[in-house]
Formats: sequence, C-alpha cells, structure tokens
Amino acid sequence: MECHQEGPYAVIYRRIRITLCMSVLLVLGIGFYAVEIEPKSLSVTRIDIANKYVQKSFDGIEIVQFSDTHLGPDYTVDQLQSLVDRMNLMNPDMVVFTGDLMDHYTQYGSNNRELAQKVLAKIEAPLGKYAVYGNHDRGGGGSRVYKRYMEEAGFIVLVNEVHSIISATGERMNIAGLDDFLLGKPQIQSTLQSLRPQDFNLLLVHEPDVVDRFMDYPVDLQLSGHSHGGQVRVPFLKPLITTSLANKYMEGLHSLQGKSRPLMLYVNRGIGTTRLPIRLFEKPELTVIRLLKG
Repeated sequence: MECHQEGPYAVIYRRIRITLCMSVLLVLGIGFYAVEIEPKSLSVTRIDIANKYVQKSFDGIEIVQFSDTHLGPDYTVDQLQSLVDRMNLMNPDMVVFTGDLMDHYTQYGSNNRELAQKVLAKIEAPLGKYAVYGNHDRGGGGSRVYKRYMEEAGFIVLVNEVHSIISATGERMNIAGLDDFLLGKPQIQSTLQSLRPQDFNLLLVHEPDVVDRFMDYPVDLQLSGHSHGGQVRVPFLKPLITTSLANKYMEGLHSLQGKSRPLMLYVNRGIGTTRLPIRLFEKPELTVIRLLKG
C-alpha cells in the first residue's frame, strides 16, 4: 500500500479553506444574532438615585423609563404589547417616555397607530405617565399628531413646561419637559427658571448631550434617550449608529456638577432600532429608577 503525503501547498490551501469557512459561519452567526436575537432581548437596568431633595412622600418611588420604540416594520404592536405587559408587572409609580415613538409617521398605517395607542393606554402608573418629543416625533408629519396621540393614551406631554406632583402632606416633586433640540423649539430659560430649588426636579429631554446647558438650573436628574447606545458597539471600534447630540453621553448613568447642586444624567439605550434593524452588544433597555431620600 502506497502512502501519499500532502505537499506543503495542499496543506496551506486546506487550512485557508477551513479558515474561510469558519469565518463565513462566524459572520453569518453574528449577523443572525444581531438581526433576530439581540433586538428582542430586553434588558432591565435598575438604579438608585439618592438625593437630599427627595421628600419623604416620594422616598422609594420607582420610575420606569422607556425610549425610542421606533414603531414600524422592525418593531411591531405585538412587541409593544409585550413591553407594556413587562412594565405593568413592575408596578411602577411613574412611567416616562423620552421620545421617538414611531420611526416614520407617514409610513405607519392608521390601523397600527390605533392599535399602538390602545396598548400605550394600558400602561399603569399611579403618579402619572409623562412624555416628551423626540426628533422622529417632530419630523415626518409626527409634529401635528404626537401630542394629541399620546394624551389620548393617558400621557402628559411636556413641551417646555413643568408638571408638579404634590402629596397629601404638601410635599412636591417637579417634572420638566423640553421640546426636541433637533427639530423642535426648546425654551430652556423660561421652562427651567420656574423650578423650585427646594424640590426634587426631574427633567425629560430626548437628546442627552444638551445636559451641559442646564448647569445653571436646579435640575437633579435628567432622563434622555436618542443614542440607542450606538446600536452596534464592537469592542475597540466606534459605534455603528451615531447621531447629533448623543455622542458625548451615549448610555448609562453620568454624575455631573451643576452650579448649585449635583446633576445626574441617565441615557437609556432605547427599545427599537433605526437606519438598520440590528443591535449588537447594545440590548434594548427598560430603566427602573428608585428615588431615595439621601
């Protein structure tokens, strides 16, 4: 019996083929995960915010933040229903939405809009549901309908205004909301100058990077979205999806120092996707914030 030994070129060629096949399988696997798995893998982030301005009546309340659903072909009403069911199981005291409800208003059919509104109306929060405009809510025809649409779903839509919650004992916390900074008309001074320095003051604004403009005002906590966390974040590489006013603060909790008090910023990674229907190492997120008297 003769034994034929592979030549050096044959061995190299075989190794190259194996490497290429494994690389293709790896890329296909990552692509499948980024399109089909991670965008549906909701994560819940829980944080405690201790602040001396939190009054006894509001000590321990929980606020659920969701953002950037981008309802459309890549985020359906059924998925929104599952999200709302998850939120209601948390029994939040308050729910806030920090903008970008639908990806393209003019491309989202009236039947789907009606169904989504009914789902949003099911969110339960005894201290209220609050929302602000995002750039997608201002663009594409959304500006004409968003406020009324969300109000009919039980939300208080804050457009350069402050809403105060006053407890039975007269203690107060304030929720301010500014218009979108890219396509709206935010009015910083006239809105935030009415905040009382002795109260805990929560600010809702879609774009996170504008936080540096609020240092002169008694804001304790800013909640934002818009960035999607970059949507695709590969280690040692820049995020795939970047957007104006969401580059400095892309996700998570940031501790800043205002003129008269600390200012905390939380940037939610959002729920849906935009531009590309993928997420990688940036799971969709619900944030649960517990306020503590500190």
